[in-house]
Amino acid sequence: MIYQASIPGPAGVYQSSKLFQGYSCVFRQWKAEGTHCRFLHGYAISFRVWFAGALDHRNWVFDFGGMRRAKGTINGLSPKDWFAYLLDHTVLIAQDDPELETFKALARAEVIQLRVLPQTGAECLAQYLYSHLAPFVQEETQGRVSVTQVEVYENHTNSGIYQA
Repeated sequence: MIYQASIPGPAGVYQSSKLFQGYSCVFRQWKAEGTHCRFLHGYAISFRVWFAGALDHRNWVFDFGGMRRAKGTINGLSPKDWFAYLLDHTVLIAQDDPELETFKALARAEVIQLRVLPQTGAECLAQYLYSHLAPFVQEETQGRVSVTQVEVYENHTNSGIYQA
């Protein structure tokens, strides 16, 4: 006798997530008056991306190795290369930081790898990653999959989340 299982009920939405880790970068949150976060400080950044959508022919929402095997690019780079460009041994500074010119001079002197973002902090970095990953995933999956959330971990106890 062969048993064939079925799943009762209405069709739902499938979700999966992928953790990307191993990025060492430095932040400065110049608006953090009265706290030590206004100083340069480093993190071993990791981030988790949540995907939602229909299953593909392999019964996957999104291929966990899909960033490595992607056909598309983010800002002209493969996703994995873009993650490294943005986060690997870099200094993340907000575009409105009053010391931005100082950081640009350090970058010109090749003392730092500067990345200027709209804002800094885990929550804002999560939103920045989301804003680049969501259209990439939509295009890469021909609209089958959406990015629903990105969570950036400063360490194992602190994170910031951006949800669509």
